[in-house]
Amino acid sequence: MKKLLLIALVAFGLAGCTTAPFQPSQGIMFTEYKAPLQLEYNNNTDLGRKVGTGSATSILGLVAFGDCSVQAAAKDGGIKTIKHTDYEYTNVLFGFFTKTTVYVYGD
Repeated sequence: MKKLLLIALVAFGLAGCTTAPFQPSQGIMFTEYKAPLQLEYNNNTDLGRKVGTGSATSILGLVAFGDCSVQAAAKDGGIKTIKHTDYEYTNVLFGFFTKTTVYVYGD
């Protein structure tokens, strides 16, 4: 019974680890990928003429700084109408260094 409870707690804890609708596999020593931040597409998805980015960084899990919000990325690219968003994630050595960058596409 205790073993089953422990498995349930671990599974519940890991269920909250996803940061976006789609998250590719992660490596233990190094991870770097770019993935969609949204999954709402149609056959005529137009990314727009502009792109903006916003980033946040963490070092040793002790300090974190930056702004990776969609609003910051849109402001960076001078975008008034957002058409699509992606994100890029980098992790080195179990969180020694992590960086998340949000990409906003639009006009």
